Amino acid sequence: METDMLVCLLAIAAAVGVVALAAFLFRRLVEGTDDHAPNGPTANYAGSMLSSLFLLVFAIAIVVPWTTADAARQNTNAESQAAVEAYWSASRLPAPAGAQVQQQVRDYVGFVVHKEWPLMASGQLSPEGGSRLDALRNQVAGLTVTGDDAKAAKSDLLDDMKDISAARRQREADARAQPPAGVLPLAIFTGLTVILFPFLAGARPRGNALVPLTLMAALLGFGIYLAWHITHVFDSGLSVGPDAFQTALSEFQRIPWSG
Repeated sequence: METDMLVCLLAIAAAVGVVALAAFLFRRLVEGTDDHAPNGPTANYAGSMLSSLFLLVFAIAIVVPWTTADAARQNTNAESQAAVEAYWSASRLPAPAGAQVQQQVRDYVGFVVHKEWPLMASGQLSPEGGSRLDALRNQVAGLTVTGDDAKAAKSDLLDDMKDISAARRQREADARAQPPAGVLPLAIFTGLTVILFPFLAGARPRGNALVPLTLMAALLGFGIYLAWHITHVFDSGLSVGPDAFQTALSEFQRIPWSG
């Protein structure tokens, strides 16, 4: 981290140094016209480049969390569907093992909805959830069944448990996901620079000229707020909720009870 910061500072210093050196050399060696006007070529060029830089950084700050949230939503659907399939597979096992497994699958999904989901807002999953899933997988693996149908049901159930475990690991990674470091601060900095640029270039907006500038500042502020608001997949106004798991709990009601 310290090395990255040092490289960043050196890059900034080098860029500023290039501008200072170019200004000195061109003033001494090349004939030209001094540019003091707020709407001169220097201000126009710098303004367009700053706007482009802001749009690039702002797009990253919005698109990356949005994409992560969309992937997390699809993953929760996959995990909940795997739980439903496991419930179906358990219904094909002989009693009382099938009913016990069904109850544990139901308990696991209920635990995710009511106990684990609130913890995910802080970027973590409950160790108890993983322990429940591991215990259930071990229990299924240790079942002794006879008959082709029961053996096929056990095999399918183990595959379903494997899918649940894989989706859970991905959900844990989604809960910990964060946008690239520095993107949001850079978006804020470039946004402020774009707003203040006319004043920095020497212009002094008055009257009606302040209206579009004020409107732009308000929209940029709202955009920055939106980018900050979706930085965490499970803790924002656009966060992923436990809807898929709640739907799974409802689907359990229509699946036959083993035994």
